[in-house]
Amino acid sequence: MSKLFEDLFIFEMANSHQGSVEHGKDIISEMGKIARRYNINAAVKLQYRNLENFIHPDYRGRQDVNHIPRFESTRLVYDQFCELVAAIRQEGMLAMSTPFDEDGVDWCMDQGLDIIKIASCSSLDWPLLEKAAAAHRPIILSVGGKTISDIDKLYNYFTHRKCDFAFMHCIAEYPAPMERLQLDFIDKLRRRYPDHAIGYSGHEDPDDNTIPMMAVAKGAKILERHVGLPTETISLNAYSMNPAQAEKWVVAALNAKEICTMKKETERYISQEEIDSLNSLMRGVYLKHDVEEGQELTRDDVFFAMPNHDRQMTSGEFFEGVVASKAYKAKEELHEKRPITDTNLARSVIHDVKGMLYEANIYLGNDFEAELSHHYGMKHFRQFGAVIIDVINREYCKKLIAVLPGQQHPLHAHKVKEETFQLLYGDLIVEVEGKKVEMHPGDIQTILRGERHAFTSRTGAVFEEISTTHVKNDSYYEDPKIDKMDLMERKTKVYKW
Repeated sequence: MSKLFEDLFIFEMANSHQGSVEHGKDIISEMGKIARRYNINAAVKLQYRNLENFIHPDYRGRQDVNHIPRFESTRLVYDQFCELVAAIRQEGMLAMSTPFDEDGVDWCMDQGLDIIKIASCSSLDWPLLEKAAAAHRPIILSVGGKTISDIDKLYNYFTHRKCDFAFMHCIAEYPAPMERLQLDFIDKLRRRYPDHAIGYSGHEDPDDNTIPMMAVAKGAKILERHVGLPTETISLNAYSMNPAQAEKWVVAALNAKEICTMKKETERYISQEEIDSLNSLMRGVYLKHDVEEGQELTRDDVFFAMPNHDRQMTSGEFFEGVVASKAYKAKEELHEKRPITDTNLARSVIHDVKGMLYEANIYLGNDFEAELSHHYGMKHFRQFGAVIIDVINREYCKKLIAVLPGQQHPLHAHKVKEETFQLLYGDLIVEVEGKKVEMHPGDIQTILRGERHAFTSRTGAVFEEISTTHVKNDSYYEDPKIDKMDLMERKTKVYKW
């Protein structure tokens, strides 16, 4: 995905220049002020049509055909567009255009524009798409009015041509009524095409800034609006923003991004203030009566009440059979900790792996068997090991292997088994005979018999292993400490979770 698409604001000029280069420059200047004021990744988008070819000769000058009078009255020629492009760049913004014909694509290329935009009305115009794809410039495709089948065709077309492209959800009504905006479609596009930026092009009421905030919350990386500059003689249409409205639109989107952005890469950030706030409302464990040192406590020996003091056991931490490490008096707060056991560690791992499977939308069904492979004991499992889920073991074998963040599976080889890995989720680094391969979802790596291999993940991974029949004791580890261990010492079977 091109970095140009990351958090991109597009100011769509369209015909708002009114056929005047100077008025167009005034619009660009106002948008440049907004871009610098908020330090945003911004682009100004023009529209290119060679009217000599775009309009049928018999229809030129007609006033009774939709759009033709507007196109002709606001017409700019190539050299005038070059002036606008220079002004955009002088303001420090990206220059882009929507070409509506093949000549327009040539103009984009001659001017070295940063991005080519394909309008919704042109997104199945295959001669135009062929020309745009051959340009090998970053492309944004608006998909207003297109079915998911249409969009799949576009995805395959531009993927096969190795183009860098993004999709833009929009409703091609001007203005677009709120009840037909369907922002949930952004979710569908993101799930269906996860390696490509998804944006939102809005045509709703320019004063309604809840919509861009919701689009950002849905994951839109690109936002686009029509902009213009009203004067005593120029008024804007119902879906175009004046500079003041455009600035509020940018601020609303930036606020939404701040609200939605996770503060850590893969985990929720929990502030100390949030922890203190919750602790102040938790119930602590107190003794109903005097207790002797060494006594095992049951629910009948304690009661739960606030306040919960520092280092005091909470109601959620209490368990039957906790042993008092000292004598306690009635109504005294209990200061004990749940012991760390292999069972607790295993349960914690299982919960984390199930969570990864949920997030990856991988469903196991009921007919499987799992094992925790802990080469240096459960205490060190999160550093060394993996969770191996046996699905099928016949003449062929299928397993799912889950690797926790930062976890390493030690160097080993198989004499009987040949195996192939395909990464389904996350990131994985596989080392084969000293050579490291960084895998991405969908990538495949085959391990031949006798090849020494290891793997690790930075943020966590789930991959599928397809192999010949799995046989016991066919893993030979480089570390002699592991190799000498009994199979039962380094594996824990889990039959139901």
